[in-house]
Amino acid sequence: MKKLPVLISTFLMAATLMAKVTAPSLEGGLGEGPEDPVVMRINGKDVTRSEFEYNYNKNNTDGVIDKKSVEEYVELFVNYKLKVEAALDAHYDTLSSYQQEFRTYRDQQIRPLLVGPAAEEQEVRNYYNQMLDQLEGKELLLPAHIFVHVTQQATPEQQAAAKARIDSIYARLQAGEDFAELAKNTSDDKGTAQRGGTISWIGPKQLLKEIEDALYAMQVGEVREPLLSTVGWHILKLTDKKPLEPYDTLRPRILQFLETRGLKDRIADTAIDSLAKQTGKTAEEVMDAEAERLAAQDSDLKYLIQEYHDGLLFYEICQRQVWEPAAKDTLALEQYFKKNKKAYAFDKPHYAGALLQAINPDVLKEVQRTLKGKDEDQWAGIVKTQFNKDSVQVRFERRIFAQGESALVDSLAFGVKAGKTRISAKYPAVGLIGRKLKKGPQRWTDVSAQVVTDYQAVKEREFVEELRRRYPVEVYEEAIKTVNKH
Repeated sequence: MKKLPVLISTFLMAATLMAKVTAPSLEGGLGEGPEDPVVMRINGKDVTRSEFEYNYNKNNTDGVIDKKSVEEYVELFVNYKLKVEAALDAHYDTLSSYQQEFRTYRDQQIRPLLVGPAAEEQEVRNYYNQMLDQLEGKELLLPAHIFVHVTQQATPEQQAAAKARIDSIYARLQAGEDFAELAKNTSDDKGTAQRGGTISWIGPKQLLKEIEDALYAMQVGEVREPLLSTVGWHILKLTDKKPLEPYDTLRPRILQFLETRGLKDRIADTAIDSLAKQTGKTAEEVMDAEAERLAAQDSDLKYLIQEYHDGLLFYEICQRQVWEPAAKDTLALEQYFKKNKKAYAFDKPHYAGALLQAINPDVLKEVQRTLKGKDEDQWAGIVKTQFNKDSVQVRFERRIFAQGESALVDSLAFGVKAGKTRISAKYPAVGLIGRKLKKGPQRWTDVSAQVVTDYQAVKEREFVEELRRRYPVEVYEEAIKTVNKH
């Protein structure tokens, strides 16, 4: 299954216009009444004006390059819906892979709607209250330190050296040197050293107890004499302190913080579990019911969910019955290419092959001799295993080069003097293996991407023609005329 959301816009623009559909008169064609008339009926299923408008307006905004008129879009939309009908008849909607993917996309829209503002507010309030509890009535502190590390296994000599070092730094502070500059240049805590020794705003039980006790006994701006902890020596400075800001001030930051940690998913999970217990349904059944309920209240959501549903079915049937079979039918692709060869003619000479850059002329000649007569698709593998296995002896670039794209190829293949060309000093031996294409490609594989795309378009047109014969289509022209005009 396709692993990205498949929206109508991706595929309607790629559909092929077909013959005009039948257009009965307005009489009898407005099954939904004047407020939301039926604009078309496909295989017996009504399409209302609101559904058609949703899709038309979404896919024909001012920024769309290939903007369609309503009449043009009718043809595209009918072809799209016909493929969805064919996918339903093929029971692709019963595939577990389809159902899982559809529910994934649908639930991405539904789950946030299950998060009520009251539940979100309570989560934020609870977090704030936890912060207050952790402060135990104390203020927040902004400390800084200069640190000299002492390991647990330090010898007496190493301990004495560390003590002498911290005392030396403290003496420099007392002599008037700047705390932040000394922290940057002398502290073993490289993370805080970059910030002039500043740690971060902290509360109780966030630092070693001996450090915390010392800091809460200090005044703002005070620098304390060296203190020994279990990890080393610290010269502490209390830069600032403050009470916790009021809830309303911190609320936006707490909400943002919690959202980065899955707040809405957590609340949605709780809501789904609660509904499941109340109703005796599974979580999946709850989501199905909630999707139906919410879609009934919001037409845009309803049509977005339908867009996921239909778009995935569209992709599935096109992939299985058109695109993949066409891409794999090499005999048909070759025949299509031969029949339409003129369509792929070049406006300038091309060279189909590989540009080789080797470490010396002998290696270059050996590569060319080895590749000669071999299938071109095998060239890269041969070079990798026989010449570049232990070290890169050859740079290999295989593609179709148009004249003017590569100075080296122009010089070697077409005799064009393009001035000074850049040749690597490490790979000075340069050569080609392949063939010139003066008027156009010789094989369909020379332009395989374009041939496959063109042949898929042909098969898709044929598929749509077959669906037009299989399924009845009615378009109500009078109702269509009211699109975006009511």
